[in-house]
Amino acid sequence: MHIGLIGGIGPAATDFYYRGLIERHARDGKTLELTMAHADVREMGRNLADRDAGRQAAIFARLVARLKAAGAAVAAVTSMGGQFCVNELIAISPLPIVNGIPAVAEEVRRRGLKTVGILGTRLVMETGLYGAITSARVLAPEEGAARDRVHENYITMAGEGRVVDAQRQVFFAAGRALVKRGAEAVLLGGTDLFLAFQGQDCGFPAIDCADIHVEAIYRRAVP
Repeated sequence: MHIGLIGGIGPAATDFYYRGLIERHARDGKTLELTMAHADVREMGRNLADRDAGRQAAIFARLVARLKAAGAAVAAVTSMGGQFCVNELIAISPLPIVNGIPAVAEEVRRRGLKTVGILGTRLVMETGLYGAITSARVLAPEEGAARDRVHENYITMAGEGRVVDAQRQVFFAAGRALVKRGAEAVLLGGTDLFLAFQGQDCGFPAIDCADIHVEAIYRRAVP
């Protein structure tokens, strides 16, 4: 199945999805058919800050129409932060949308976790991944300075597409604090967090939400 991806939010996140799909198709001897459309990360950032899901969904829907015209049969947004308007997008999209949020919720349920932590943008943390996790209690970094540090370092890292050690330590410290409060695992609720965590020993169990989304896209395209 021809996959359409909305990318650009941010560049490293787009690369993560692209490489993940390439690797899965190559592993299983499948041919990847894929087209990308570029979204403006600054524009989405403003709509995310304003919590204007309708406006962002309309922007994404226009990009999905472009993907459909290029031959795509299914589409996805390459950003966990971008899922904030996924329900609004599904309602108006000219193509089926692979929603990553239910897949993450199902993974938490499948693992039998009762308490999980979460890191990502402020909205992701405040809403516990948009309220999708119902089988477990979701802990976010303490409101105030601790949460602000995670959000600000995440936004900077995502915009630049690279991580520095000081940012990595902010995320690791926040994750350890969540585990001390009772989290059995920490959800990486921001796609670009792979930059900080991939290949690193963070000292606690981490679940990469974006990787779960990539797997869901692959399974939709290759039944």
